[in-house]
Amino acid sequence: MADNSRRSFIGYAFGGFAAVGVAAALVPMKKAWDPVPSALSSGFTQVNLAVLEAGKLNILKWRGKPIFVLKKTPEMPSDEKRDVVVGDERFMVAIGLCTHLGCIPTYRESKLDFKCACHGGEFNASGVNTFGPPPRPLDIPPFSQNGNIIVLGEEGPEYHKMVAAIKGEAHGTLS
Repeated sequence: MADNSRRSFIGYAFGGFAAVGVAAALVPMKKAWDPVPSALSSGFTQVNLAVLEAGKLNILKWRGKPIFVLKKTPEMPSDEKRDVVVGDERFMVAIGLCTHLGCIPTYRESKLDFKCACHGGEFNASGVNTFGPPPRPLDIPPFSQNGNIIVLGEEGPEYHKMVAAIKGEAHGTLS
C-alpha cells in the first residue's frame, strides 16, 4: 500500500510538472500568434471630426505615418477637390510627409501653412505645395466618411470622388 501512494504521488507530481511545462510553452506561442503592434496600427483608425478645434493641427499615427487633420477656419483657403466637408465645416486630411524627401513639415499656425525645414518646401492649409522642391501636394490617405467620423484605411465614395477630382491635375497624385 505504501508503494501505491508513493507511486501516485510521483505520478501526480510528474503530471503537474508536465502541465506547467506545457503552459510555459503555450504562452510564448500565443504571443507569437498575436498580431504585432505595427500590424494593428496598419488597420483602420477612426477620427471624430466633431471634437476638433478650428485652426489647431491634430496629428495621429496610421500605418506608421503621421496623419495631419486640420479643421479649417474661415481665413484658410478652401479647396473643393481636397477638403473633407462635414456640413458647413471643412477639414484637411493628409499624410504628414513632405512629397520631396519624406520629412515631416511643421504647421505654422501664424501663417496658416506647413513648412518643411529640410529643403524649404511649403504647403498651404489644404496641403497643396506652394513653394520649394516638393513635386506635388501632401498625399491623402484612403478614408471613408460616416457623418462626423472618418475611417482611415477604408476607401469610401468620398475618397474615390476626391481621387477622381484630383486626377486631372498634374500635381494631384495620391498615395
